[in-house]
Amino acid sequence: MGLFEKPKAASELSTSIIRAYDEMELPARIYVLAILVPAFVIFLLMVAAAVVLDIFLLARLLIPMLGLLILGAAIGYPKLAVDQRRIEMENRFHLFIIHMTILSTTNIDRMEVIRKLAAEEEYGELAHEMGRVADLVDVWHMSLGDACRRRADAVPSESVEDLLERMAYTLEAGQPLDEFLFREQDVLIDQYSTIYQQSLGNLDVLKDLYLSIIISMTFALVFAIVLPLLTGNNPTITASIVIVLFVFVQIGFFFIIRAIVPEDPLWYLESGYRTRTKRMMLGSTIAGLVLSLVVIALMTLAFFGFLPGTETIGFDSIPLLFYLPIATVPLLIPGAVFWHAERQVFDRDRDFPNFIRALGTSESARQATTSEVLSTLRTKDFGPLTPNIDDLYRRLNMRLSTEKSWRYFTGDTHSYLIQKFSEMYLVGRDMGGGPKRLGELISENMSAIINLREERRQQTTTLIGVLYGITAASSFAFFIGLELALMLSSFDIDLGGEMQGVGGDLIYTDQYNVPLLRFLIVLVLIFNAFISSLVLRVSDGGHYGNSYLHFTALLWIGAITGTLTEWLVDVIITVDL
Repeated sequence: MGLFEKPKAASELSTSIIRAYDEMELPARIYVLAILVPAFVIFLLMVAAAVVLDIFLLARLLIPMLGLLILGAAIGYPKLAVDQRRIEMENRFHLFIIHMTILSTTNIDRMEVIRKLAAEEEYGELAHEMGRVADLVDVWHMSLGDACRRRADAVPSESVEDLLERMAYTLEAGQPLDEFLFREQDVLIDQYSTIYQQSLGNLDVLKDLYLSIIISMTFALVFAIVLPLLTGNNPTITASIVIVLFVFVQIGFFFIIRAIVPEDPLWYLESGYRTRTKRMMLGSTIAGLVLSLVVIALMTLAFFGFLPGTETIGFDSIPLLFYLPIATVPLLIPGAVFWHAERQVFDRDRDFPNFIRALGTSESARQATTSEVLSTLRTKDFGPLTPNIDDLYRRLNMRLSTEKSWRYFTGDTHSYLIQKFSEMYLVGRDMGGGPKRLGELISENMSAIINLREERRQQTTTLIGVLYGITAASSFAFFIGLELALMLSSFDIDLGGEMQGVGGDLIYTDQYNVPLLRFLIVLVLIFNAFISSLVLRVSDGGHYGNSYLHFTALLWIGAITGTLTEWLVDVIITVDL
């Protein structure tokens, strides 16, 4: 960015923030009095506390930064709220366009297309905008072109604004809606792909920034533990302040990553039908949590000697850092169940475009019903989707309602994309759409989305390696700092009269509460494992149940690294002695 572009960018950012205050649902005056003024007071109090308190210099610098973070969040929240509305529109925009295109190919008029889209609550703000367009036409008797143009000036998303403006122009020129959408959908889906890939690129940049900041915070915590040996400050207070800032930074990055990555749900939206896999996932979660509580209770009794046979089992030989990850081992049960189910969903998504294309082509060529076509397709190999296709055929052949049969089919696949595209295909067929045209349209667009998901999975795999590596490095740094402080405090430094003229001691060890510091470090490792597992789940767009695997693995990495570090320092001290 050039020298003259930076002031321009800052001016545009300031203008967008000011405009966001006017677009808030809460009046700007109330927001300033209720939020901004208290945030500014908190910032001033933290600055005053940093000046008055006699604490470690690094802690004095971190306290105002925390206050500045709170003030900045209060100032920028209205802009984030407006951006959230825009992001919600753009996250569903591709499915919205595909759904509109499919409806436009049926035998309903264009206003009925708008009304049906307005009734789809899953599209959120997009559905609300279609509802406003319909109200302008039905209540205020505006033309559809004028209504689209009016709403285009009010939406925060450039993609939606562009669609409404072009649709207004082409409809007023007399072009049918289906021709416009078929011509424009490829361009719009390409725009969605570009935005999706840009989000993944931002995630890659944010990953590097996250790595740098966490490393900086790690060294800050090490310094907060070690430097009080020379300064005489209370290491517990300085370490606690750095830990609080460490927690805030990780929480902040979690929400930033959540806002940056595209919202592309993997699992289907449950509507009263709980499948066998869903019951298994729920049962495994309950079993894992109950077993974890049982393990915690047994280890507590064994640790305090209340469990018979403790000496025989040898609980005393287990390192203290291992107690926590051992207690989370049962969580691997639900984690493995969720992971396996999610792999199956990915595989079914890959095979669905081929199935829906074959279904539409066969229905069109044979002029037969879906049940008759499925009698042949059920013998084909569609990977993990084959049993679900067979079940769909059986339900349709038993004269179960078509809607219920497809609903059970999408529920058994547990895929959001299969659920949405199956509903679109079913609605398009019921309203007179051509099956071949529908099948090709759905297959082409779903394949594009799956390709984007593959890129997302690659980015997430890289992020997994980064988070696992930084967990090991942070754990090593934390415990090497603590052990270094303990090693220095154990030295017998007798300066005699040489230091009397200087006054004071060379090393201050009286304020060190080693068990408490070790407990604080363990808390940091637990919180890091928790937030990192959630970050990985948000990055790949999967189920939160996958967090069990990453949470347990990260705890084991931290515990093993910490134990090896303590053992290594003890060996070095023993050799030197």
